Amino acid sequence: MSTPLLEVWNLCAFYGRAQVLFDLTFRLQAGEVMALVGRNGAGKTTTLKAIMGLVSASAKQATFKGHSLGSLPTYKIARLGLGYVPEDRRIFTDLTVEENLETGRRQASAGRSPWTPERLFRLFPNLAEMRGRRGNQMSGGEQQMLAIARTLMGNPDAILLDEPSEGIAPVIVQMMAEAVRAMKAEGVAVLLSEQNWAFAAGISDRACVIERGEIRFQGSMAELMANEALRAETLGV
Repeated sequence: MSTPLLEVWNLCAFYGRAQVLFDLTFRLQAGEVMALVGRNGAGKTTTLKAIMGLVSASAKQATFKGHSLGSLPTYKIARLGLGYVPEDRRIFTDLTVEENLETGRRQASAGRSPWTPERLFRLFPNLAEMRGRRGNQMSGGEQQMLAIARTLMGNPDAILLDEPSEGIAPVIVQMMAEAVRAMKAEGVAVLLSEQNWAFAAGISDRACVIERGEIRFQGSMAELMANEALRAETLGV
């Protein structure tokens, strides 16, 4: 097996004295889509935050492109090429679509075609129609598209994507699925936190089921889809 792009082992995380993640271990390969699935409160979002250094973790035991994330601050982790799209989007609401995209611009790695506004407008046609619109004049789904597009402007090698389908219209959920497939086609790995089982199953190569901060299953999405008893117990589907 090739060297993983992102590797996490025995990861524990805490909110104050409360431990919420217990010895999580998994790998993400280049160009792979892996879904972290589980019920609300299982620890999916905390896993992404722990990797990015946004919550207290046990020595943050993770490497990205061979670099130890150790005690690196979040901005240095991002500069390594690890993008993060939080659940609450965090776009600049007083800036236009084009201005938001420019805030995320970083040079692409050698040999990789850079993401540009025009490429992203082809991926998200809705954004092309509102280039001059401010973020506070956009719907939640439109803001989600913009958050992903802005992250791609940083030309990351991998993206941590937190609940991209939550609370948005079905037609935009479909656009999100196409966007993830486009990232995969470009060799961008995606670690996806998602409660929407149908969405995750339709775009992911592998799955990691988290329950109460622990991994209950890790394997191919096909294996999880075939395990009806486990899905009923841990996901309710």
